[in-house]
Amino acid sequence: MLLRSLRLENFRNYSDSVFSLSDGVNIICGENAQGKTNFLEAVSYLSCVRSFRTLYKKELIRFSENSARLSAEISSRNRDFHVDIEISNARAPAIFINKVRAKRNFELAGLLKSVLFSPDDLSLVKGAPSERRRFLDVALTQLRPRYAGFIAEYSRLLEHKTRILKDSEEKPALLDTLDDFSLRMNKIGAGIIKYRAEFSKLLAPEAQAVHFGVSGGKERLFVRYKTVGTVEDPTADPEKIERELNSHYEAHRRAEIQSRSCLTGPHKDDLELEIDGYPAKTFASQGQTRTVALSLKLSERELFFADAGEYPVLLLDDVLSELDGKRQDFVLNRITGGQVLITCCEDEKPAKVLSGRVFAIAEGRIESVRELCTSCAVES
Repeated sequence: MLLRSLRLENFRNYSDSVFSLSDGVNIICGENAQGKTNFLEAVSYLSCVRSFRTLYKKELIRFSENSARLSAEISSRNRDFHVDIEISNARAPAIFINKVRAKRNFELAGLLKSVLFSPDDLSLVKGAPSERRRFLDVALTQLRPRYAGFIAEYSRLLEHKTRILKDSEEKPALLDTLDDFSLRMNKIGAGIIKYRAEFSKLLAPEAQAVHFGVSGGKERLFVRYKTVGTVEDPTADPEKIERELNSHYEAHRRAEIQSRSCLTGPHKDDLELEIDGYPAKTFASQGQTRTVALSLKLSERELFFADAGEYPVLLLDDVLSELDGKRQDFVLNRITGGQVLITCCEDEKPAKVLSGRVFAIAEGRIESVRELCTSCAVES
């Protein structure tokens, strides 16, 4: 799986720039606020049609412009694809795959898989459960395109049900539709729970092995998926999970009406992380937090490879400066396979041990490109 080239038109601070990428390591270097992270954001957007930095489309569009465009050449599934995404303030993103317009966003899912690791990923450990749910959702949207449809429908149902509950005091007749929405949510939610549970089951031993290596064999990481309490086995058949969700809803229906909020469902799920039996969210030091987040991301990458036989594009956003020397070396030694995009202020550290291509960025422009090998540096 390779991103051959990417053209950015009016995306963030890029007016019109074309990146022709190496099949291996690509180093994006430059001073702060020049567009390095903007480039990785564009690559990530190609994977899941969402930004990891903002919920607002207008922030993706260059100031004073009305729209932005991403154009990419991708090699995936032993085929070549041309992808165009038009981002506009006035309408939903328009996606074209080989010049044919996609009817839904999830048609793009899985075409260019990517795994992002950035300093913000420390929130995976210390942040709210929503951060860990997002980690699961972004991964599964790429691995299982059908999952994206489940999440989209569940989100719409949750929004409607929440509105019904909030407005029911003034408009009691709204409660006539409450059961219909709840039962449909439980049906879709059962599929979401099963997908998340199966992914977490595969993730746990992989993350534990990676964490053991990063920590020098000093610590053991435990990863457990937590969902609705009445679900006995979240990897069971969706029909069984649905029945258990329905039972839970019936027991809590009155409480939901009284509280005017949706109290239970996969929108409350979490991924529990423990180091040697202690909750990482509460007890992990800054260094341990980085190690756990790094382990989750590198494990996600390995699961992608195991599933498809291709490495996803690995996006490392200024993470080397956040890691000590031991962890830097561990990361650099783990990224020998597949395509890697690294942003950094100085390319000295990765350039010493990696072969690839270096892009110097300034003010949303590519100032220079040079090829690197571990024994030479040739200007191009």
